[in-house]
Amino acid sequence: MRRVSALAIGLVLATQPALARKRAAGAATTPAVAEAPLRAHLSFLADDMLEGRGTGQRGGDLAVRYLETQAAAIGLLPGAGKGYRQSVKMVGTRTLPTSAVSFEVGGKTLAPKLGTQIVFNNASGKPTVRFEAPVLFVGYGISAEDENWDDYQGVDVKGKLLIMMVNDPKPTAAEPNRFGGKSLTYPGRWMYKYEEALRRGAAGVLLIHTTESSSYPWSVPANGMSKEQFHLAGAGNALQGWLQEDTARALFAAAGQDLDALRAKADVRGFKAVDLNARASVAVDSAIRPVEQFNVAGIVPGTDPKLKEQAVIYSAHWDHLGIDSVEGKPDHIWNGAVDNASGAAALLAMAQAAVRQPAKRTQIFLWPCAEEQGLIGSLGYVREPLWPLASTAADLNLDSMNFVGTTRDIGVAGAERSSLHASAAKVAKAMGLRLAPSTPDLGGAYFRADHFNFAKAGVPAFNVGSAVFSGDGSFAFDHDHGGSSARMVGFKDHYHQVSDEYNPAWDLRGMVQQAQFTLNLGYEVANAATMPTWNKGDPLGKIKR
Repeated sequence: MRRVSALAIGLVLATQPALARKRAAGAATTPAVAEAPLRAHLSFLADDMLEGRGTGQRGGDLAVRYLETQAAAIGLLPGAGKGYRQSVKMVGTRTLPTSAVSFEVGGKTLAPKLGTQIVFNNASGKPTVRFEAPVLFVGYGISAEDENWDDYQGVDVKGKLLIMMVNDPKPTAAEPNRFGGKSLTYPGRWMYKYEEALRRGAAGVLLIHTTESSSYPWSVPANGMSKEQFHLAGAGNALQGWLQEDTARALFAAAGQDLDALRAKADVRGFKAVDLNARASVAVDSAIRPVEQFNVAGIVPGTDPKLKEQAVIYSAHWDHLGIDSVEGKPDHIWNGAVDNASGAAALLAMAQAAVRQPAKRTQIFLWPCAEEQGLIGSLGYVREPLWPLASTAADLNLDSMNFVGTTRDIGVAGAERSSLHASAAKVAKAMGLRLAPSTPDLGGAYFRADHFNFAKAGVPAFNVGSAVFSGDGSFAFDHDHGGSSARMVGFKDHYHQVSDEYNPAWDLRGMVQQAQFTLNLGYEVANAATMPTWNKGDPLGKIKR
């Protein structure tokens, strides 16, 4: 049977809402988000048929096909040239059990056991990696001019294996707000540390794991790195991974160093890297495959002759953890209903409303791929944007939405970095909501969703929540209905578990409320006289788009 392309569908249907758009162009109110389409999209995207929407898996391909077809049927114009798909080239890498890392130190050979004492992968794209390298401890592995901090000062790390701590330097009585005070800043994230080591030409990097500093147990990196990992195509670290704390302690002791003493020194400005007088032997064997995934993008053109050249982006990643097949055991489908079929479905429902009533600026609905693999799809977007970043007013992101009923508050963590906070306050007041109180971002949630790649590229951006989402499945809400808060907090037991499944009994009024707030805020930005701006002094505001 001949297939009808999404483009052909779009060309036919895009003309249908044209008269409605023309009639509504001058209207002042924001179009309403309907619950019925949101629920229908959510139940389908989270269905077993889509096999958890895994990166590089059939279920992910089905999700993309569904999103582009629905975008065309709704009346969104193609956002990626003649179609809705933006190609994102990446590499899938799975570390094979023949891989090993050992250390010659203090006359001893230490060979940590893969999986229980050390985990790692190879982001270079090469199936076989072999090297030997001296080993340095570089504290937190941070170089931050705005904090007057440089763990790399006076040392050339090219060709060396770096061992470092996660998180960032702790605040002190003299400097209670250094590195965000109690909040985690981006240099504290493992992604930054891998990136900085690569920029400096290091042979590889190992992070010392503690549950306290990383905010999750050893099982998280151990389980994650036992599966296929994905990276944007191109050169990456030949070795990147985690060292279990007791194993790190034994390595440092063999080198004549006390790990706790070095940690204390690393918390003091002026710390200098310590040579452990050890030599690492690295052998990484990897199963490598090229993978092409797709961001999906659709457009509602703006109505103002000048402002339509600028755009507001709404984003929500479509992927989850897919399906894993273990010989002799039932398949596990990681449906990802809340994370993030909810956001992907909400964007479709919002787009269905938006096509009926365009704003002055163009609106872009973007479904990035491979968020669960390290925000890869949104990174691919900002590196090759479909709309000029200099003309992108904001990115409003949705991830893991409220499924337990309406709330009295709305979470806008990260909006306080820019003028988006004032806009959000205005929209919340008009909806009878209040902004959730600001709390320390202990887990670095601001840096763990797709909006952050836009922020790193200079675009004001944040993740819109019903209240506070920590990034590990923990929520805090002020609900209108008794018991809802407890049910939402309980989601942490289902976060990144096979039990994150759609339940028809869910009260989606809160999800509609959250989607409506996001759309209202988007229209506030899209119809404003000027684009949002970063607050004076915010490091993200210094980035040239």
